[in-house]
Amino acid sequence: MHCAAGLERPDVGAVYLAGADITKMSERRLTVFRRDNMGFVFQSFNLLPSLTARQNITLPFLLNGRRADRKWVDEIVERMGLTERMSHLPAELSGGQQQRVSIARALVTRPQVIFADEPTGALDTRTGTGILHLLRETVDVYGRTLIMVTHDPRAAAYADRVVFLVDGGIVDEMRSPTVERTSAWLSRSDV
Repeated sequence: MHCAAGLERPDVGAVYLAGADITKMSERRLTVFRRDNMGFVFQSFNLLPSLTARQNITLPFLLNGRRADRKWVDEIVERMGLTERMSHLPAELSGGQQQRVSIARALVTRPQVIFADEPTGALDTRTGTGILHLLRETVDVYGRTLIMVTHDPRAAAYADRVVFLVDGGIVDEMRSPTVERTSAWLSRSDV
């Protein structure tokens, strides 16, 4: 995922995002490209501890000099169930709330591509299902691309396509995955 997002350079090959080969970009141009076109949900959240939840969510706007669309930010915050937690620092939030702040930050700029590393890992089942519905909506309604890394067959079932990796290499793929088919593949003894 780091190579696909331009966070690391691949040893060989090319990576095309939004019609551009990001492997040919200078580090400066790639940084601007990521800022303008990508949203990231990191497994470790990467929230700034001295900023409130609202400030963490709207940080991408500050970094690229754009004014935050307050109505859209408030809609995302509400969908994340965070309305009452916006003035809290990360240390005052549960792990699940921190994860939802991270997801909100990734979505508020309406990026073309969203990279999500275990986006529901710290969430209870009900909240996780709501987040998966929202991520699916970003694809179906808003036409965004979502690249998600997960070990959760339930999360994988929300995808159009699952690519199975073993030791860093692609070993299989599945179109129109279901929880049952993904679970069966993962439980195979030869993997």
